[in-house]
Amino acid sequence: ELIRQSSIEVGPPLFFSLLIITLSFLPVFTLQAQEGRLFAPLAYTKTYAMAAAAILSITLVPVLMGYFIRGKITPEHKNPLNRALIAIYRPVIKLVLKAPVLILLLALTVAASGVYPLTKLGSEFMPDLDEGDIMYMPTTFPGISIGKAQQLLQQTDKLLKTVPEVKTVFGKIGRAETATDPAPLTMIETTIQLKPRSEWREGLTSEDIRRELNELIKFPGLTNAFVMPIKTRIDMLATGIKTPVGIKVAGPDLDVIEEIGKEVEQVIKTVPGTASAYSERVAGGRYVTVDIHRRDAGRLGLNVNDIQAVIMAAVGGMNVSQSVEGLERYPINVRYPRDVRDSVEKLRNLPIVTPSGAHISLAEVADVRIESGPAVIKSEDARLNGWTLVDIEGRDLGSYVAEAQRIIAEKVKLPAGYSISWSGQYEYLVRAKQRLSQVVPITLVIILLLLYMNFRNFTEVLIIMGTLPLALT
Repeated sequence: ELIRQSSIEVGPPLFFSLLIITLSFLPVFTLQAQEGRLFAPLAYTKTYAMAAAAILSITLVPVLMGYFIRGKITPEHKNPLNRALIAIYRPVIKLVLKAPVLILLLALTVAASGVYPLTKLGSEFMPDLDEGDIMYMPTTFPGISIGKAQQLLQQTDKLLKTVPEVKTVFGKIGRAETATDPAPLTMIETTIQLKPRSEWREGLTSEDIRRELNELIKFPGLTNAFVMPIKTRIDMLATGIKTPVGIKVAGPDLDVIEEIGKEVEQVIKTVPGTASAYSERVAGGRYVTVDIHRRDAGRLGLNVNDIQAVIMAAVGGMNVSQSVEGLERYPINVRYPRDVRDSVEKLRNLPIVTPSGAHISLAEVADVRIESGPAVIKSEDARLNGWTLVDIEGRDLGSYVAEAQRIIAEKVKLPAGYSISWSGQYEYLVRAKQRLSQVVPITLVIILLLLYMNFRNFTEVLIIMGTLPLALT
């Protein structure tokens, strides 16, 4: 009978406590995308464990108590551990009950002391994890030639390798023949493999190495960015932004978008915590334009297709044969050397044979010139976009973006029809905050109801909930 009464007394509070712990993970289940996939396994595992424990506490545990708790049971006051704990607890509770007003004031003071530090706390979507290696992803100005890009890649690789903690350096520029890697020639991707930490200089950290590498590479027109390889790949797949913060300028005219981006770049560099900032020159590409003079070509017996075939073969190349190596086949492409293709003057002198057998130059039937244009056209929501990539250091993401938004709003005046939006990891942070701001209050209300169902006294519920500020402090 005693065991049955004890089970009745202990069972409901134990059940409700486990149920409350289970419901406290409700906000985690509402997270979406990257954050949801990351924390969902933890939430599910603990929820299943707590739910099973709550069910067993009111079903199996009382039955087992009846079977195993038998014979002589030592009273609580004879247990030496209990006596020691009661000896410590009793004078404290007597002191507290003698001066309840003073204790309440002390509790309020302690809770109030946490308000100021709480206002100074920053916010991060997710702390950076040290993946062991570093990805160097600088950005150059558009219009860089392939030869200069190769030279720049070799120079940066050599400089990176001079740091004692660097084991290997492997750089890539350009893109593969696949739509899954739309990397322009202006973006370098270099994987830096570090040596084991036991071989590092004493007292050196990963952040120190990144800072040293950043100070080592200083090229005009090259904006450095040292990031984590896996994390950056995930961010680029999700938002297209390779840095923690991205600023997107949207509007109808690429030239105006580029000018706004340049202004944003200069302003954002003044924000404390900015490691680097680069605004894409969306209208800064260079193109060789061949404008065919149809009347002059027709007078010589040439049509547009004849002239375009010569240009295509000289610049783009023409497959003239095929090399067979076992089961593999490779096309043989013939075209003019790079020094000819990169020179407008030499392109103007391309020889063309007329139907009458006369030899003329391309300049006699076409105007060959270099024109500016968009290197890459990006659009979102049917609006043209230009991105500004911002890397930060020494500051949390939330406070940095808040200050940057305020400064840009004050100093950058947008024309009608243009807008600025913030992306990157900040986009994840805003989405998670919005979702949690809705779900957390609902979760607290449900916990209040569960506590009331257990105590049947709203005053006791408020006393328990009143301990939360002290717990946070």
